[in-house]
Amino acid sequence: MLTVIGEALVDVVQRPSGIEAHVGGSPLNVAVGLARLDHPVQFIGRYGQDAYGDAVAAHLRSSSVMVPIPPDGQPTSVATALIDDEGAATYSFDLAWELPNLRERLPLMLQGATLLHTGSIATALEPGAAAVLAAVEHAHPSSTISFDPNCRPTIITDREYAQRQVERFVVLSDVVKASDEDLEWLYPGVDPLASARRWLSLGGNEGPAVVVVTRGARGPWGITAAGETQVPAPSVTVVDTVGAGDSFMAGLLSAIVDRGLDGAQNRAALRAMPAETLAAIMDHATRAAAVTVSRAGANPPTRAELNHGAASGRPA
Repeated sequence: MLTVIGEALVDVVQRPSGIEAHVGGSPLNVAVGLARLDHPVQFIGRYGQDAYGDAVAAHLRSSSVMVPIPPDGQPTSVATALIDDEGAATYSFDLAWELPNLRERLPLMLQGATLLHTGSIATALEPGAAAVLAAVEHAHPSSTISFDPNCRPTIITDREYAQRQVERFVVLSDVVKASDEDLEWLYPGVDPLASARRWLSLGGNEGPAVVVVTRGARGPWGITAAGETQVPAPSVTVVDTVGAGDSFMAGLLSAIVDRGLDGAQNRAALRAMPAETLAAIMDHATRAAAVTVSRAGANPPTRAELNHGAASGRPA
């Protein structure tokens, strides 16, 4: 069982051509992406008893994502995405993020979890961030931990706080993915790849085994103890970039799970993974992201779509 913990929200997308609403939230997108790649997944998050919350619940059910926490009495969180003429998105947010009584339920909820993924707003915004950290600490002895900071400077404006909070999760993680923009905001004036190399060293043998940096059209770069590697990004017509990083994250984790590298008992094997294997894993993730940017909203591919694209030689 794979577990994703974090925010669910509705993306209200404002394009030059009009306004649309899509279910989103970075962790929720990762959960849906993993489920569409045929992995059993549960999503631990919150949404309200309102029309947007009904849309969130329906979206999760349609991809067979399990949801152990029912809706609550607060409004469903909303992110407004403004899409420019080139398809790039900028965001503003109206959020409620807390998970009351989660700590008491963790032993049951995380029983049998081989991987726990989190990141984004959920790991930075209190009061929910403290509960997420508790979940990661609870899962760490038995589960692979993955983390994507997916920084939102319009929400968390205190850079020093963001650095401290991000690094608390990096030290506890086995797999970390960040965009070059995340790293440039967290550490101004520092080469993002240098920041990623430093992250790999955090925690020594107990810290990350893999750090990957996404770089848009330049393709991702990654590092393990065995070396560094990069892969090209497929050529694709971009509709928008909403959810692209989340699809990449889901593809990255899917490829790791497919190789039997999830679970704390496989930490040594994950840490010893050669750069060539990481390159193949990143290629899989990049093709998943390419499908998502080729269509509107956070709409990750199924395994069948990804396999069809690979077999046909098209970007997928």
